[in-house]
Amino acid sequence: MHRRIIAPGALAAASLLLAIPASAAPLSPGAPGIGDPYYPAYGNGGYDVSHYDLRLTYQPATDELAGTATILAKTTQDLSSFDLDFLLDVSEVRVNGATASFTTSGEHELVVTPKNPLPKGTSVTVVVRYSGVPSTKSAYGFSTWHRTPDGAVAADEPEAAWWWFPSNDHPLDKATYDVSVAVPDGTQALSNGTLQSTTSRLGWTRYNWRSDKPQATYLATLAIGKFDVTTGTSEGGVPVVNAYSKDLGANDGAARASVERTGEIVDWLSGYFGPYPFSSAGGYVPNTTTGFALETQTRVYYSPRQFASGSNTSVVVHELAHQWYGDSVSLKGWKDIWLNEGFARYAQWLWSEHEDEGTAQELADYVYASHPADDAFWTVKPGDPGPDNQFDLAVYDRGALAVQALRGEVGDDAFFAVLKGWPQSHAYGNASVADFQRYAEQVSGKQLGALFDTWLFQPTKPAAPAARTASIARTSAAPAQPRSWKKIAATNDVHHGVDHGVPEE
Repeated sequence: MHRRIIAPGALAAASLLLAIPASAAPLSPGAPGIGDPYYPAYGNGGYDVSHYDLRLTYQPATDELAGTATILAKTTQDLSSFDLDFLLDVSEVRVNGATASFTTSGEHELVVTPKNPLPKGTSVTVVVRYSGVPSTKSAYGFSTWHRTPDGAVAADEPEAAWWWFPSNDHPLDKATYDVSVAVPDGTQALSNGTLQSTTSRLGWTRYNWRSDKPQATYLATLAIGKFDVTTGTSEGGVPVVNAYSKDLGANDGAARASVERTGEIVDWLSGYFGPYPFSSAGGYVPNTTTGFALETQTRVYYSPRQFASGSNTSVVVHELAHQWYGDSVSLKGWKDIWLNEGFARYAQWLWSEHEDEGTAQELADYVYASHPADDAFWTVKPGDPGPDNQFDLAVYDRGALAVQALRGEVGDDAFFAVLKGWPQSHAYGNASVADFQRYAEQVSGKQLGALFDTWLFQPTKPAAPAARTASIARTSAAPAQPRSWKKIAATNDVHHGVDHGVPEE
């Protein structure tokens, strides 16, 4: 599992900060990592990106990608050089209009040395010209570029950008995007946000997409192929764009029966989480051999396997819940993954209740009783699972149990106020588990340290909350399986590219 691999020399980079005071380092290179202990070589130090403008050309027959990335940023220290995370072949780099020298370092570092040093607080325009065949590139032994019979897809977590654009690849540095892609006539290009325009010339069609709210780099997606695109507007007024590869075969009907409910589900989730935070919603189902789904911002990626057994609105709920919990409010560090997955899983439980297929409490009881005390499930700490277990089933299911435990502790009024208020209070920013605990304490008026420690940070099975101890005691070791459980479990089969060994329904 590629997320377990730590780059050589990366541990030293973990101690480096994003912004080094000028007094301590009057002129120095930007750090090759942003300081995330799970992935020390990911992201970079010394600058903050505000906007990516990507102008690309892609040839599906040969998988050749060529492009120019224009990156708008501001320095956070005095810089002699800085890094970008990238894998393709670079032909030219310019910084503020002047030619810059560049080299590569490590597995995925493009090191740029501008002609003139960059003082702290300087607005910087970086232009990178590049080309290559993404499917031939790998880092740490893996690739997140997925070829399809008629094109390709860029979608993965916690990294995907390296294969198609240079970036500061960490959720701490979010930015807006313009993505312009030229493809042969008859082929389409999908990305995040809203389609601004299309133009055709000399046998090529250019698609211009805009994502106008801050977006983490791993949430940027690109899909090229032959799609059937549907458009509409939710009852609540959210524009919806969905797309399906024209060669999905037997999975086509189930995929459409699920993803075409996006507008309905967005409106339903808004009742719990507050107004939808972006300019559009939707999803796409390309003909890939992967099995996972991913909450790529505004345009969710779904593998056909998610619909192999029939319609699966539960996975649609999960990924759309992330638009609030994970996309608008992004994690500060990858150890804070519970803020993404625990709440997206809990949204599935609420949807199950909405569909009369088992209440959130029934699902919580079932999950709790299904794992005996000596099950390794309980050794994973959702509040800090470690890079090896970041996408373990326990992060999802024990994570959702923690959400239900919070609900039982503070009561429904405070709980649903937290559920809706949190995405508003941290919209388009970053937050940690500790930040969420403080917010929940503020709203509920209760001290929650013991509860969070028990359910998120202890490698043992917690005692059942008093409110449901009696109901569990009246049943066998495992309560009757709610009707929706297999479908919810199947969502985890290969969610986010990690096979949890949970059989599909």
